[in-house]
Amino acid sequence: MKIRTMAVALAGLILAALPSLAQMTVMEGIVKGTDGSPIKGAVIQIERLDIKTKHPYTVKTDKNGHYIYTGLPMGRFDVSVEVDGKEMDKVNNVQTTVSANKIVNFDLKAAAAQQAALTQAGQTGSLSKDQERSMTPEQKKQLEEYISKQKESIKKNAELNQAYTAGKTAMENKQYEAAIESFNKAGEIDPRQGAVWASLAQAYEQFAKTKTGPDSDANMQKSADAWTKAIALNPNDPGLHNNYALTLAAAKKFPEAQAELEKAATINPAGAGQYYYNLGALEVNAGQNDAASEAFKKAITITPPYAEAFYQYGLTLVAKASYDQAGKIVPVPGTAEAFQKYLELTPNGPHAEEAKAMLETLGSTIQTQYKNPESGKKKK
Repeated sequence: MKIRTMAVALAGLILAALPSLAQMTVMEGIVKGTDGSPIKGAVIQIERLDIKTKHPYTVKTDKNGHYIYTGLPMGRFDVSVEVDGKEMDKVNNVQTTVSANKIVNFDLKAAAAQQAALTQAGQTGSLSKDQERSMTPEQKKQLEEYISKQKESIKKNAELNQAYTAGKTAMENKQYEAAIESFNKAGEIDPRQGAVWASLAQAYEQFAKTKTGPDSDANMQKSADAWTKAIALNPNDPGLHNNYALTLAAAKKFPEAQAELEKAATINPAGAGQYYYNLGALEVNAGQNDAASEAFKKAITITPPYAEAFYQYGLTLVAKASYDQAGKIVPVPGTAEAFQKYLELTPNGPHAEEAKAMLETLGSTIQTQYKNPESGKKKK
């Protein structure tokens, strides 16, 4: 009875301790100057739009003109490039939901040429006489057809952006039905936009949470369908597989969710630690303690040092503890070490007190060399 009581208590503790699952993105690109050469030391400013932050995310280009920012939270951003303290170009409303590796390049030569062309087009609205004289009738016809297609494309893009922006605004205001309508409209205008389907999936999921029973299930299924459309457009995007898995987990489809997280880990080995951590969390909620333990162990191995994974791993090992004839707890090997490692990495972490309590319960000595990382800093 003691073992069973302890197991029930620990199951509740594990569920309560699990944090929300992370949705990660990465942004990278190349910066080329007006002479076409890569620019070293250009400053990339990534300013979040959907949530107010004190400062933008900042990164510099290397000698090849390349920049990369990892661990970027999912959201919408304005991305600009500065050279010698002057903003040279900017890309607005970049949505990182589409790809864990969102590519935003800057070609300052092309940007300057584009600006000149836009200025000319705005002034003339048509071909100049000199341009007409320099073209053959066939070239002129081809150009006119191109201009016509461009106008149609601009109109279509304007309608697409209007519908998509309306959907994002509705989402921010928690008007999920309106968001669903707008994203569906955007999908009809251009079904090749992965960001639209990913946003629609999120809208259906949030709307499902406001419902119960069959209505909730139906909207969760629509969310899953939208994710599959986004993944079909970007099958090698680990972030999409990760986010789809979270939706499947919310619908209590744990085997399917686990399969998607395994795909994400296979596609992006460098980020596999987070994916396996998410997998462990799903398996805990599904009551698969042994599988969860293995997943957290993989997360620890792939992404050291991973403090939160050590703590969750320790909890899964505690659930495997037994009692000897004297009624003393007999933990499985590695249990105390997991909690000790958590305290070593984050002595003042959110689960520090729980980790210490676990060690005391297990009869282990709590190491005393852990120090507050702020204690050595001088007060300003």
